[in-house]
Amino acid sequence: MRKYISYLYPITRKVKSKYNDTLEITWHNGKKHLNTKNANYSYGSLQVILKFGLDKIDLKHINSILLLGLGGGSVIETLRQDFNYKKQITAIDIDPVIIDIAKTEYLLESNSNTTIICEDALQFIKENTTKYELIIIDLFIDIKVPKQFLELSFWEDVIKSKSTNGVILFNASLEEKKSHQLQSVINFLKTKVYKVDVYENVNNTNTILISQSL
Repeated sequence: MRKYISYLYPITRKVKSKYNDTLEITWHNGKKHLNTKNANYSYGSLQVILKFGLDKIDLKHINSILLLGLGGGSVIETLRQDFNYKKQITAIDIDPVIIDIAKTEYLLESNSNTTIICEDALQFIKENTTKYELIIIDLFIDIKVPKQFLELSFWEDVIKSKSTNGVILFNASLEEKKSHQLQSVINFLKTKVYKVDVYENVNNTNTILISQSL
């Protein structure tokens, strides 16, 4: 019923979160979105933005994916449905409320090919010993990328977790005052002999980085 009523006007349920303040689950025009006060977290513009990035990657040769930042799980839906990706995905999110929403509202399930871990992405990547062929980094609190994920020490650990010919996809939308930090990340990746493609204003909002070995 809510789905059909949402064509007339949006229906929103708010959920409190320790890490993300207030999350909003909104039915609008027959679709259910996960939002914060200022940003779409899943199943809206974010899904369009990440699909744009995934379109630039040859997923046929990707056998394992690490997703840092689960949200409602829309990128997993995109991979499974739009790209018919059936191989291993490991998703990390610090917020148990987000994970619960992904499972109960969007029916995202852990199975033999999908592993969901509730952990700080910073700590996970620091301790990780597994190599992944694609690492998707989509780490936001509302509209901000937390500063620890723009530190070069974090990116050192990301590189250690990437297979030799692996790819990094970074949803790097930032405020203007942090743009120099993004440039530092780009310069750092280039010093590691990585090609870095920068796509600005994706869906009229975000900057996407795609990086891989030359």
